[in-house]
Amino acid sequence: MKLNPTQVKDKFGPMFSQRFLTMVDASKGVAEIVETCAVKGTIEWDAVNRCRAGGAIQYCEVEGTTMVMRARLGESPIKFGPTDVEYGGQGLESVALDGDKVHTRWAGCGGAGLGVAACLAQAPGVLYSIYPTEEDLKVGGARANRVELVTPLYEKVTIGIDDTDNKEGGATWVLALKASKLAAAIEGVQPLNLRLIQLFPKSPHKTTNCVSSAITFAARPGAVDKLVDNVVSTVKQETRSNKTGIAVYRGIGISPALNSFGWEVKKRLVSVETVEENVKGTGIEFVDLFPDREGRIGALAAIALSEERTDAAALYNDTALPLIKR
Repeated sequence: MKLNPTQVKDKFGPMFSQRFLTMVDASKGVAEIVETCAVKGTIEWDAVNRCRAGGAIQYCEVEGTTMVMRARLGESPIKFGPTDVEYGGQGLESVALDGDKVHTRWAGCGGAGLGVAACLAQAPGVLYSIYPTEEDLKVGGARANRVELVTPLYEKVTIGIDDTDNKEGGATWVLALKASKLAAAIEGVQPLNLRLIQLFPKSPHKTTNCVSSAITFAARPGAVDKLVDNVVSTVKQETRSNKTGIAVYRGIGISPALNSFGWEVKKRLVSVETVEENVKGTGIEFVDLFPDREGRIGALAAIALSEERTDAAALYNDTALPLIKR
């Protein structure tokens, strides 16, 4: 049986999922699934249960009321069965790319079955849901449920920005956030995050704090070029520096080598030439606004450390980190 989110809501009543989107990097055989709920508790419980079940999920991250799941393409058996109904459980059985759509197949038992069959199925971002049998429409209690969610295909785009201010004013993170907000108005673009990257503070080339920014987006394949052009245009119009650097990466996952290089930019002075050598083979492209290429250093480091959370914002070996609960 096939139901759209409105039909699911009419059948089960309004639930709590606030966003559901799927990005795919076919060249790596991976997907990234972003789900936002109304409260932290349900997202935390779902993350634990989905990772326990295994299946297609490689790992989950929880930030506030949002969970980001990295998953492999293809089918992967989950670990719970009917005997686990008393404990509940939830898992991702498969991720499949079908043209410009993504099919994710979910299973749940106990209260978790209601979560996938009634809650996720009506989330904004879902096109429609496929229920294998009539029994899968009976949710809650000591039951197991399965549902296949069909969503639009998105790509993940990360843009690193550095050197947009001068001694008189400006801040790179402010301009990056403004660029992100403006780009969000483009059809087929959804902003995901802004991350501040603390670089080597003793750099003689820094303006003030020596901090670059990474902004990430989910973008429909046909909207990627427009997204990049929009961000570049905003930065070009409002930068106060003639050393501004912009780096663009289309793909899911930061390679260990690139991530390691990002840490090097945090802890020591790195030359532009070293950056240009390390960018080879990463798929990252620079957009130069001016002849001076100094901004490439922080822009590349922003992408390299774009998945590092508070460690990205901290100094290398920062004394603040032990006091931040994780």
